[in-house]
Amino acid sequence: MTIKIRTLVLVIFLGLSTHSVAQDPVFDVHTSTQDPSVAVDFAQIKTWENELSNWGRWGSDDQRGTLNLITREKTREAARLVRDGVTVPLARFVSEEVAMDSQRWVPTKHWMTMVDPTTGAVSAAMDAVSFGLHDGLLSHIDALCHYAADRNGKRVIFNGYPQALDHDGCKDLAVERMGSGYVTRGILVDMPLLKGVEWLEPGTPIYVSDLIEWEEYAGVKIDSGDALLIRGGRWAKRAKDGPWAYNRGGVGLHASVVPWLRERDIGLLVSDAVNDVQPSGVEGVNRPVHHLSIVFLGLPLVDNGYLEDVAREAAARHRWEFMVSWHITQVPGGTASPFNAIATF
Repeated sequence: MTIKIRTLVLVIFLGLSTHSVAQDPVFDVHTSTQDPSVAVDFAQIKTWENELSNWGRWGSDDQRGTLNLITREKTREAARLVRDGVTVPLARFVSEEVAMDSQRWVPTKHWMTMVDPTTGAVSAAMDAVSFGLHDGLLSHIDALCHYAADRNGKRVIFNGYPQALDHDGCKDLAVERMGSGYVTRGILVDMPLLKGVEWLEPGTPIYVSDLIEWEEYAGVKIDSGDALLIRGGRWAKRAKDGPWAYNRGGVGLHASVVPWLRERDIGLLVSDAVNDVQPSGVEGVNRPVHHLSIVFLGLPLVDNGYLEDVAREAAARHRWEFMVSWHITQVPGGTASPFNAIATF
């Protein structure tokens, strides 16, 4: 049976899309998401909102969520993983490329700022750039104010804060409230390598069984405070086949993985796409992993992480744990920050 869901709920609700509905592609829901052993429905999502909640765990005024799990000892342990001194980026920056997966919300612009008004010649090496913090080509970490849920007729965010927004951004749980930077252990889950392919096909879900299989393959155990990096192969596919609407049909975690994320106490979740498998396979919930992780677990997500270089270095060493460090750009009231991150072996 072929199941089709238009994955438009979120972008229409937020009023952000610059594309018409007619232009948005429709992708098939992966049939495995409807198997009774993993299937998740709307009622289950609502139950997990309470059962998996970290609200109040780090105090009623906490605004860092699971980043609290990255303790000083966790940072010291991560530093001890450095053996070779080899560093690779985990991030990709925006470009002015006009493509299906870029500049969806606002245009990206780069310009020289010192220009002679008479001749039009550039007079000094000074420039500026503007871009969307949630651009499809930008590796970015979502602030905990980015997603909200309805509670008693009100929109609330992690820890029960009201989602207070104005033209200056978020009043609580904005990205600058999450701290200035972190160092922790990174664990790469390289699903294409595990499956023996260049990349997973768009719409492929990743389940708890896949993550456990990876732990056995890699000889690691994903643990509290880790930065968990999930590679589906988006950038490898894009380099060979060109861009596609990965935010409509992309590799990602299935909703059934969220209780496992809570059990393992993941500190940061990183994907080379949008973290959720798209379409999600959960009727009425476009991005259940985003919804549950950000609003109820307080788990920050990184979308569009660049994981090709780290995958190469990890495979060469047959070692998929390493030190990860990142700085959070202090955007006042920001709903996200560029993911300024590196992995060091």
